[in-house]
Amino acid sequence: MMTPREIEKLRQIIALAGSLISSAHADAGKVTSKKSTKENAGTEGKRRRRTGKELADFRKMLVAERKRGVPVSELADKHGISAAYIYQL
Repeated sequence: MMTPREIEKLRQIIALAGSLISSAHADAGKVTSKKSTKENAGTEGKRRRRTGKELADFRKMLVAERKRGVPVSELADKHGISAAYIYQL
């Protein structure tokens, strides 16, 4: 048999689970796709890997801007990358 203390703890667990289920029930109908997650990652400032074609275009654009005399720190802030990454490219 269970002690009264164990029964009370189980009741607390059940009450907590019930409140979690009821709060999660409102979000149950929402479905997110991988595409929307990728789009959100770019807008939230999270890291994103570039494809080969994108990287080549990005490099060309950086080289062109550097030739025009745009400071590396300004480019780094604008594109959300480090200055070291620009020098590496």
